[in-house]
Amino acid sequence: MEMKFCQSCGMPLLDDNKGTNGDGSLNEDYCIYCYKDGQFLQDVTMEQMIEHCAQFTDEINKQSGQNLTVEQAKEMMSRFFPHLKRWKKS
Repeated sequence: MEMKFCQSCGMPLLDDNKGTNGDGSLNEDYCIYCYKDGQFLQDVTMEQMIEHCAQFTDEINKQSGQNLTVEQAKEMMSRFFPHLKRWKKS
């Protein structure tokens, strides 16, 4: 099965961490930390989201088996995030 990622913060998207739509159903694109009841929880720019997510670098490393520094994690996110639905320029 293909791994899905939150289209706002890049977190791996699993059934137990999916956000919710306005009708209470699970959202297939966003996690519970970014999206609830059909709305984004934070009004932030992509750069602000990268800064926010960078504080979880230790957790990212633990889950991925990598050993990134905070700066390396930010660089990786700055390449990945522009491809996510929330940040993609139409």
